Amino acid sequence: MVRLEIPTMTINYEQEYNNRARVPEHPQIFARWEREAAAYRSEARDAEIGLRYGPSPRQTIDYFPAKSMNAPLAMFVHGGWWRSLSPASFSQMARGPNAGGVSVAIVGYDLCPQVTIATIVEEIRAACMWLWRRHGKRITVYGHSAGGHLAACMLAQDWKAVAPDLPHDLVPAAYAISGVFDLLPLVHVSMNVDLRLDETEARRLSPVHWPAPKGRMLDAVVGERESNEFLRQSRVIAEVWRRGGTTARYEAISGANHFTVIDALADPQSPMTQRVCEMGHSAASTTRQIGREDW
Repeated sequence: MVRLEIPTMTINYEQEYNNRARVPEHPQIFARWEREAAAYRSEARDAEIGLRYGPSPRQTIDYFPAKSMNAPLAMFVHGGWWRSLSPASFSQMARGPNAGGVSVAIVGYDLCPQVTIATIVEEIRAACMWLWRRHGKRITVYGHSAGGHLAACMLAQDWKAVAPDLPHDLVPAAYAISGVFDLLPLVHVSMNVDLRLDETEARRLSPVHWPAPKGRMLDAVVGERESNEFLRQSRVIAEVWRRGGTTARYEAISGANHFTVIDALADPQSPMTQRVCEMGHSAASTTRQIGREDW
């Protein structure tokens, strides 16, 4: 029986989870992201922007193909506490993996409070199914903050139960950056006015409380300069899932805060990019080795 590190109510959750207050220069970082994203879209002439995987205007995918038709496929899920931001600020998250021979789908989704977190999980699941049916490739999911939570959720899905035409390991690997995997503390923060979590729903949507996805791969990474709670979140999911049979690892990225931690994905030579590419190529190898009769 694995014992979780359960935070106590003596922790100031509002302070621990308010990343914008912890990084006062975040407006400048967001503006830089927008510039870098626009620049990469202008460079990536083969990109397909705004593909629709669902009926909502926000249910879109920006697809950045690598040069090879047989390239592995990865999907990036942005953060924003499930209630802000959009794919348009994150096109550069495809730059590094593209250079490493991995095609990237950057996915959008509806936001709280217009929808619930449970609905967002369903939307990201629908995006994965759409990508499989379009490309026939297993997907490495990498995501940041709320997107880290969603990446872990995709890793832990029982895909055969979702739809019979899907491989059981549609998402064999996830790279979760600064994710929140235990949602119970969020019941006590002011943003919950939008998230609308009670303790029952928070537990239900916390992948740390789900069965560990055996035989699959999770990297839970976090900026070294993030709050103790964010460090705990990544450390605990790696520990709990590793004991449950997942190939899981934890890493604190030196010198990075909650926002700068993802900048390395725009650098083809960064260890973060190389790790995402390694996961993607491993997933592609699995796709090639297993025939449709085995799905």
